[in-house]
Amino acid sequence: MPMSKDAYLSDSWKDGLFTNKVVFCTGGAGTICSAQVRALVYLGANACIVGRNVEKTEKAAQDIATARPSSKVIGIGAVDVRKLESLQDAVDRCVRELGGIDFVIAGAAGNFLASINQLSANAFKSVIDIDVLGSYNTLKATLPYLVESAKKHRVDSKTLKPSAAGTGGRIIFVSATIHYRTMPFQTHVSVAKAGVDALSHSVAIEFGPLGVTSNIIAPGPIASTEGLDRLLPSDSMESYTKSQPLGRFGSVRDIADATVYIFANTGSYVSGQTLVVDGASWRMSAGGAAYGKLSYPDFLLSGDAVPNVKGQKSSKL
Repeated sequence: MPMSKDAYLSDSWKDGLFTNKVVFCTGGAGTICSAQVRALVYLGANACIVGRNVEKTEKAAQDIATARPSSKVIGIGAVDVRKLESLQDAVDRCVRELGGIDFVIAGAAGNFLASINQLSANAFKSVIDIDVLGSYNTLKATLPYLVESAKKHRVDSKTLKPSAAGTGGRIIFVSATIHYRTMPFQTHVSVAKAGVDALSHSVAIEFGPLGVTSNIIAPGPIASTEGLDRLLPSDSMESYTKSQPLGRFGSVRDIADATVYIFANTGSYVSGQTLVVDGASWRMSAGGAAYGKLSYPDFLLSGDAVPNVKGQKSSKL
């Protein structure tokens, strides 16, 4: 259903900022990524979002399109980011129907709570494949179009003006802050996101000379998202909220605004960076999974298995 603009975008940005631009986003039906794309569409972009679930992805695309009359938003389901050919087909359709790709958001990710004792090799590999290999495949499939867009919008070093209207040739990898200090029951995600971060830094160095910028957005605890519901036990919600430096969770609007900042002219000289949007949460000593009944180190020493938390999917991984 249509969302109020205030829910996903602040009033700081000029209308039409991304007119005639195209964004390609993996994991685009997710709570955070859909808000990122919705903000760009409101500001003039057209979009292509991809995901595993066909119905969910197509519905999300239709919903995002309500952000701006006459916008074009394509939802492509049954896309497995672990397979380059699957992504390539989606990219080809995006370019064919929308005319190119100026911005990319690599947002597909997998997560669940598990101690190392519970974590099978297959489960570990699954998260690595989705996050790291999926991000790399997203890059490989879209890179020719990012380079093309970057060349078209190259900023002149003397006048600081782009050679074409607007911006282009920019990629954002959606990461996390978990691996900065590590967190119990999140070994698989910590390793995966560290790999994603390294990938983004390498892209910035190798393709910067061609005008492509590569950056990371690392969200902290964001309210009303699938990730928070899955990873933060309900019995610890109140105490965890109080522990936050700003006394609250973030919102999807915070992440969307950060995305606009990087993709707009404001981000023309920002590359190889990590933009942490977490209200200083990661600088606190304890992570979300260490609260409530999963209190650290008592729960680990008990030898018990991590119980189901809200939103956790049953799995044989």
